[in-house]
Amino acid sequence: MIRLKNTLAILISMATLIGSSSAFSANEVADPLTGRIGALSESSENLKLRVGSGDVTTGKDKSLLCQGCHGEDGNSIDPLIPKLSGQYDQYIAKQLRNYQAGFRTHQIMNAMAATINDEELADISSYFASQPRMKGNGPATNEIGEKLFMKGNLSKMVVACVNCHGVNGKGLTANTAMFPVIGGQHKAYLLKQLYDFKKDDRFNSPNAIMNRIVRSLSDAELDALAEYVSQL
Repeated sequence: MIRLKNTLAILISMATLIGSSSAFSANEVADPLTGRIGALSESSENLKLRVGSGDVTTGKDKSLLCQGCHGEDGNSIDPLIPKLSGQYDQYIAKQLRNYQAGFRTHQIMNAMAATINDEELADISSYFASQPRMKGNGPATNEIGEKLFMKGNLSKMVVACVNCHGVNGKGLTANTAMFPVIGGQHKAYLLKQLYDFKKDDRFNSPNAIMNRIVRSLSDAELDALAEYVSQL
């Protein structure tokens, strides 16, 4: 009975968060050779929504300190430092505000975020969002990770990741920026975040849905999922 209630809670949260949106947008098609769903080139309208209203040009200059860790184009070298390239501007801004408020903790990021005002935050977020979406070193071949990502496991209350993060983890739509681009992110970073959600060390996903979803996954499943997503 408890498991059923938890499953229903996850499904209700999903329905509330993504409404009637399909997991696959009109810009996605099936590969004729593999049969897999894949994204077409991003439309200019969706790109505009992803980048937001910040000033991209000045954002590049304002992000110089950020570039020291995250890379000039948002593709960090350190596997524990997240890539920001092509991430939704709203998601980047939300994370920085969470660091400012102490909802997320990191010995460097909390101090860095405290020095950024709202205008700088908008411009920096738009700059990194304007870069090409992060890309993994695929092909993604981890079958366990792929199954969890594409189909989930309702017996463990795990909803398919594709429903929120979109095909290939490149985001669902720019209007659902609360769910980040994760396809091509560093495996080590992804795995740490999954463990943080599982242990409730991080709890800033919408309605804490990530905490509930990953709680029942084993270490091997978390590793497989992080590996698969990192290669997309």
